[in-house]
Amino acid sequence: MIKDKTGKKLTGKEFLIKVFKRVENIFLEFEVFLLHLVGLIPSHYIRRFFYRLAGIKIGSGSALHTLIKFYDPRNIIIGSDSVIGENSVLDGRDKLKIGNHVAIASEVMIYNSEHNVNDPNFSAINQPVTIDDYVFIGPRAIILPGVKVGKGAVIGAGAVVTKDVPPYAIVGGVPAKIIGERRIKELNYKLGRARWFR
Repeated sequence: MIKDKTGKKLTGKEFLIKVFKRVENIFLEFEVFLLHLVGLIPSHYIRRFFYRLAGIKIGSGSALHTLIKFYDPRNIIIGSDSVIGENSVLDGRDKLKIGNHVAIASEVMIYNSEHNVNDPNFSAINQPVTIDDYVFIGPRAIILPGVKVGKGAVIGAGAVVTKDVPPYAIVGGVPAKIIGERRIKELNYKLGRARWFR
């Protein structure tokens, strides 16, 4: 008798479905590994080409700096004229939508999957994350699953965002709390061209 990790007996059909999912996950893990290697190429054009080939939707003029890590690229959408900093993590295990003119600094981590610590099987919970237009996310900030960051909001360096951020709010801390508000509400700037070898 075949059982899953929780001890539940599996039918033949359930077993085949598990085998198929495992093989699919192995291929996805290999694809993610290859994308990590692509992140070493010192050319925005070449990296974007391979990222788009992997299923990431990237708007015109957006720059993804070196060594970005992706988890399931197929669910990631990045708007136009946005910049993602070095060594960032973009989780695509659920939908991740990043708007236009978004500036994400280095080593930012955006997750949309986490473990349910109250589940006896420690199962995963996936929830989409949305980053609206003209948002700035400071270095080493962490955005957790299910969060929506409103237009023009600012996330301070090192902040851990556990709940929605209103438009134009400035948040900081662990967990992130509102510490101010952006004065300019009519935002229409462009981020400009990316550094060549970053």
